[in-house]
Amino acid sequence: MSTAKGPISQFIEKNYLHFNAAALVDAAKGYETHLTEGGKMMVTLAGAMSTAELGISLAEMIRQGKIDIISCTGANLEEDIMNLVAHSHYKRVPNYRDLSPQDEWDLLENHYNRVTDTCIPEEEAFRRLQKHIHKIWKDADTAGERYFPHEYMYKILMSGELEQYYEIDPKNSWMLAAAERDLPIVVPGWEDSTMGNIFASYVIKNEIKATTMKSGIEYMAWLADWYVKNSEGKGIGFFQIGGGIAGDFPICVVPMLYQDMEMENIPFWSYFCQISDSTTSYGSYSGAVPNEKITWGKLDIDTPKFIVESDATIVAPLIFAWILGQ
Repeated sequence: MSTAKGPISQFIEKNYLHFNAAALVDAAKGYETHLTEGGKMMVTLAGAMSTAELGISLAEMIRQGKIDIISCTGANLEEDIMNLVAHSHYKRVPNYRDLSPQDEWDLLENHYNRVTDTCIPEEEAFRRLQKHIHKIWKDADTAGERYFPHEYMYKILMSGELEQYYEIDPKNSWMLAAAERDLPIVVPGWEDSTMGNIFASYVIKNEIKATTMKSGIEYMAWLADWYVKNSEGKGIGFFQIGGGIAGDFPICVVPMLYQDMEMENIPFWSYFCQISDSTTSYGSYSGAVPNEKITWGKLDIDTPKFIVESDATIVAPLIFAWILGQ
């Protein structure tokens, strides 16, 4: 083991020797090797990883150049910013498994939306962000300009308008780190998010044109161009946290280029890891073993493949700590 590794990595290497623990170490070493050999890395974020405060470790990964592109759900895109501006108003419910339907209704009545053990405050999080982002959407609409969902978020972050509300150390916001680097992001299915629903309401009320927001098809076309330009040499790795559209959408860019665009020399993803608590199951993308992706033209026979069947809130920060030498 390198002497450069810190106490977390040393603990992992000493104790994580079997089963999912060993898979974690193998995946971390594979990620590290991929970067060392000149490869680039996509990280995909499903679920509610932003509300689980993954930004504490993810932001540093972004700052240190260990991530080249992110694919995330609309929820993850907005919830990191919500945590940034409304953290003290969040409500933790450690006994969430014991809540009755009436308990849940009471949370709703008090404007709390629950994500497992954490409740997001509607007024301080959703409405606070809505008030500021609406103006940016409206200004673009009036000017006849069009941007991607993440670009609007970058605009609001870089404008400094939200700084008055910051309630956590800004270095723990992965969206702020991404905005400062202008990190490429794709957000498939963005309309399936709170801000997406709010934007749709403005469209329905004829306040904003739907076309002011660039679409998922445009994200795929943009990603195809980015992949072609960045896949030379060691290629691009794929580090998938959770499953769902955040992972399935971007991984499909390779078979699309190969099969539909007939670019026969397009390289496969050159590293693959998935952290998931979705056990192998019938017909499930999230629960499919990596080898299934070979049949879809996403991974090659000899692509390094790892799967860690565990809670991503536990596993991802440990893998990031390894890569950061902590």
